[in-house]
Amino acid sequence: MIKTLVFCFCVLLCFTNVSAKNIFVGTGKQFKTINEALKIAEDGDSIIVSAGIYKEGNIEITKKITLAGINYPILDGQKKFEIISVRSPYVTISGFKLINSGVSSIVDVAGIKIYNTYKVVIKNNILLETFFGIYLQNSSKCEITGNSLKATTKIEQNNGNGIHCWKSDSLLITNNKIEGHRDGMYFEFTTNTKVVNNISEKNLRYGLHFMFSHNNRYITNIFKSNGAGVAVMYSHHVTMTANKFLENWGDGAYGLLLKEITDSHVDNNLFLKNTIAIYMEGATRIVMQSNVFKFNGWAMKIMASCMDVTVNKNNFLSNTFDVGTNGSVSLNDFKNNYWDKYEGYDINKDGIGDVPYRPVSLFATIIENNPPAMILFRSFMSTLLDKTEKVIPTLTPENLKDDYPLMKPLKL
Repeated sequence: MIKTLVFCFCVLLCFTNVSAKNIFVGTGKQFKTINEALKIAEDGDSIIVSAGIYKEGNIEITKKITLAGINYPILDGQKKFEIISVRSPYVTISGFKLINSGVSSIVDVAGIKIYNTYKVVIKNNILLETFFGIYLQNSSKCEITGNSLKATTKIEQNNGNGIHCWKSDSLLITNNKIEGHRDGMYFEFTTNTKVVNNISEKNLRYGLHFMFSHNNRYITNIFKSNGAGVAVMYSHHVTMTANKFLENWGDGAYGLLLKEITDSHVDNNLFLKNTIAIYMEGATRIVMQSNVFKFNGWAMKIMASCMDVTVNKNNFLSNTFDVGTNGSVSLNDFKNNYWDKYEGYDINKDGIGDVPYRPVSLFATIIENNPPAMILFRSFMSTLLDKTEKVIPTLTPENLKDDYPLMKPLKL
């Protein structure tokens, strides 16, 4: 009986493989349009599209097919349509150039939108001037890889997010480049997702923005010259490792915002030339380790609402201010960091300073409460205030200090 079932299964499998076919679209091919090919396609088929310009309105995929472009055929939405809508699992879309999607203030129109499905792969496509770029709605186990997305609209209301994920799970988003969108990547109610090796730069608002999204990992991404860097809000169990936060300058801008986030790790990242490298508000049980903060306005602003934040074995180099806060008491732990402003000594030569370092200067506290006082920065008065505060602490948080500062920078 078992042998019979195995034989029948093998026959069925062979039949399925044989029945899958390639369907060719283009000038001189079987079909002139993709929509015509979709009508006769069956599950498992591949639609191969030759180079050319295709103005077909909305291309809706409801079958388990592969849609592959040769030499980047152009799918033009004519500023009216959502270009591709995917409503079936086991779909792969690769090798296309999608341009000029529609724009709407009511409906989230996208270059490619995935609706309530799973196991969809979007890879190696170019998306130009689409409202939303790649949009995943209530979908799972999808892969978005190797795509290039760019928009030039400077008005946020007319510009959607590059890669937008809503109520989705177990996604892999890797090796994409996003530029000029509202948010480079946006995640809401998205869980168990891995975001790796993406470049998100020159976006109007955030390079990465996610809310209510738990158990996610962000690894070796670059976030550069965005309106306000990266924002992580109302989430828990988030890991941010080996990313680069670069040149996110501007009034109220930062490399990384952590707001109402718990039980997370920020490690081995580079924060270079940001107005504020990390801004934390309502952050709890966060471990920050082996990061480099260099040439930032503020390396870190940690508000009084934060607690159980561990800042351990980081390098603070050439920042205007190392740490700022708005409270008089700190419930966080700073230990074994290298501070280039540290002026202590190491008599026993164990590599650890013999006197604590207080990273919050008096002048930084004054600036926090009275920003116009920044005009006195590097003046004799600001230097005198800081020197006096180090000798007789009065206004800065007495327990916000690194009791074991390192004498030499860590090799990170």
